Amino acid sequence: MARFLSKDKLEGFEKYKYNSKDTSVLSNYVMHPFWDWCVQFCPVWVAPNLLTFTGFLLTVLNFLLFSYYDYGFHALTKENITNDHIPSWVWAVTAVNLFVAYTLDGIDGKQARRTGTSGPLGELFDHGLDSYSTVLIPTCLYSIFGRDELSPLRFFFVIWNIFINFYLTHWEKYNTGVMFLPWGYDFTMIGSCILLLVTSVIGPHAWHVTLPGGLTPGSVFEVVLYLSAMITSQTVILWNIYKSYRDGTGKMRPFCEAVRPLVPLLCFFVLSTVWAVYSPTDVLSRGPRLFYVLTGTIFSNINCRLIVSQMSDTRCEAWNGLLAPYALALGAVLCARASPAAELLLLWALTALASAAHIYYGTCVVREMCEHFNISCFQIKPKIK
Repeated sequence: MARFLSKDKLEGFEKYKYNSKDTSVLSNYVMHPFWDWCVQFCPVWVAPNLLTFTGFLLTVLNFLLFSYYDYGFHALTKENITNDHIPSWVWAVTAVNLFVAYTLDGIDGKQARRTGTSGPLGELFDHGLDSYSTVLIPTCLYSIFGRDELSPLRFFFVIWNIFINFYLTHWEKYNTGVMFLPWGYDFTMIGSCILLLVTSVIGPHAWHVTLPGGLTPGSVFEVVLYLSAMITSQTVILWNIYKSYRDGTGKMRPFCEAVRPLVPLLCFFVLSTVWAVYSPTDVLSRGPRLFYVLTGTIFSNINCRLIVSQMSDTRCEAWNGLLAPYALALGAVLCARASPAAELLLLWALTALASAAHIYYGTCVVREMCEHFNISCFQIKPKIK
């Protein structure tokens, strides 16, 4: 297997110490006490990464459920609005799965401290899987509103808004050395669980009404996500980075080095937006779920590489290898004016390639970390006396 962690990265992981600040009222006064109570029921032989991975698999299960019942996000369109294409139990099950996943994500670190297994692998594993969930969770919520409320293109930018917020949090830590946990995360997760649960009771049709001013619940959902991102995340991140330079408490990297991690993300945003907007056969509208998965997979790979650099305190990569085949495929589509079948087939091929490459990358990095620190990812090794 290939090796992705150089000697300086592994040495950087050896020196790594987790440093975070959480000022969220919901997190500190509600969720953490709840998680402290929950973790008591977790057997001490259960590895923290097993909790993390189980939570991630629950988000994958939710994604697969909605893929089966609403693959193209047509279930709540006007022509299908009178039919119950998505059973009420699906909304209820996905709400429970999401809450359990959120809870497992909250107790994995507590389990690590409880069992004396805290280390850089746990944080890398946790945040790496979280970066993949940034596409899996929102697409489930999209089924509540459907294409009539939000077009596939508009939801594409909603997802990118989520990507950018997640990425900027790690970019912030890359420059400040501190993980400032955003307020929006806890409120969004709890809100999503409630939204899915309420939908299971009252039905998704209740969200398809006209509000005062001609607004719809879908447009309100969209605007709230954008505004909350700007107010509680993006402006706060820029302020924290500025303050770290002003007070000399951060990494104090030169400007070009400080913004270097933004280069691959910006390149990918431009490429994916060009394809979404200028596709000759409107491939985003014909295969939205596949397009979102491809976008989320490459984003996760870019983000994981930033996390590795941030945690090992090494220089971040300015280019991601998955962007090369993506750019070539996009060029071929635009220049050759691909047919509908050919463009959709290319989308499938790129998704399969990106998924295989990203899973391979993640597997190799975890294996290298386990070998270097002589640990097991999903087992707690007995301590040698």
